[in-house]
Amino acid sequence: MTASTIDLTLADLEHFRDGAPWQVFEDLRRHDPVHWNREEEPNSGFWSVVRYHDIVGVLRDTETYSSEIGAVNLEELDSRQLEIRKSMLETDGRRHRALRKLVQPQFTPRALAGYETFLRGITASTLDRALALDEFDFVKEVAADFPIRVLAQLLDVPESDIPSLITWGNKMVGNTDPEHADVLATSPESEAFKDLPFRSPAALEVFKYGYELAWSRKGGDGKDLVSVLINTPTDDGIPIDARDFRNYFLLLVIAGNETTRHTITHTMRNLIQNPDQLALLREQPELIPWAVEEFLRFASPVHHFRRTARHDSVIADQEVKAGDKVVVWFGSGNRDEEVFDDPYRFDVTRKPNEHMAFGRGGPHMCLGNSLARLEVQIMFEELLARDVDLALNGEPSYVYSNFVHGFKRMPVRKA
Repeated sequence: MTASTIDLTLADLEHFRDGAPWQVFEDLRRHDPVHWNREEEPNSGFWSVVRYHDIVGVLRDTETYSSEIGAVNLEELDSRQLEIRKSMLETDGRRHRALRKLVQPQFTPRALAGYETFLRGITASTLDRALALDEFDFVKEVAADFPIRVLAQLLDVPESDIPSLITWGNKMVGNTDPEHADVLATSPESEAFKDLPFRSPAALEVFKYGYELAWSRKGGDGKDLVSVLINTPTDDGIPIDARDFRNYFLLLVIAGNETTRHTITHTMRNLIQNPDQLALLREQPELIPWAVEEFLRFASPVHHFRRTARHDSVIADQEVKAGDKVVVWFGSGNRDEEVFDDPYRFDVTRKPNEHMAFGRGGPHMCLGNSLARLEVQIMFEELLARDVDLALNGEPSYVYSNFVHGFKRMPVRKA
């Protein structure tokens, strides 16, 4: 494989069929760390940034590499689409800080400390149902069930709505997977939905659901995320309008479910495949809170995000022109040999472990990272404390995507 043959676009998802193209990333880190990837028209191509420190530099330099003047995914949008689709992710500066601050107090470690009891209760009931079975799909019965039930609590919506929340997330994040998508983002049919996030008609259902919640809670004093979002004034004096609300709500539905689900599944698989690490955590469960960092590094549940160069710049001796798309690949950064010793080894005692599963610094670092860490920690504290061993019961099935590094199914059985 040479640099000229590497294609990380939606046009060549075969690289991602079995999860992640680790060899491709390794080759790029060594030989072409800021790699120009051509795209089919009308797209214009992008720079792939694959080394850890280069990625950090891009994420932290928002004056040069913007989230606002282009989308944060590979799709190229015109100015009208950018305005329609704009969420907190597609803002910079004061507006980004104001939107982020609306719900940030709900996700601080101090605020989350009060959630531990109910998180352990949800975890226990999820595991009780799953482990009553001798064989089951770990994704469906555990990894998808747990975080979405937490999200339902934070949104203050009934558990009967959970199947819809899961389905909508699958359809949008899996917009390049024929098994998930109503309309594939790569198909001509998706042009009818080009103004919607992920080009997915499921976004319309999420918008309608969110609006109904907002209308019923407007002017109230609820502490759920919808009430906080719709009733809290912004710091910058620009009120939340219908577009801001619907796109923010959709972001909460996806971010509050998908990445934690995939991290939990990856971790279960990694523990099954590394029984020495599983035994160590069972013998010393006090290691689990720190081991979560290795769980996250190894999972890297989001492959990439995009920025757009505001002006001419240089990354690792490579000239980047104003307007160029710059794509940072988190999974590659998390396996950078210059930062992590023996990076393909799953080591729950790895220290230091400054992974970039949530980004790595900068204003766009994942808002829910403390909640995700706590969810993953509690899941494996509760699971490993039980006298049950699981084994793979078939090959896992990955989401067919170059955006999310996750699973559709992972069959397991009691060992």
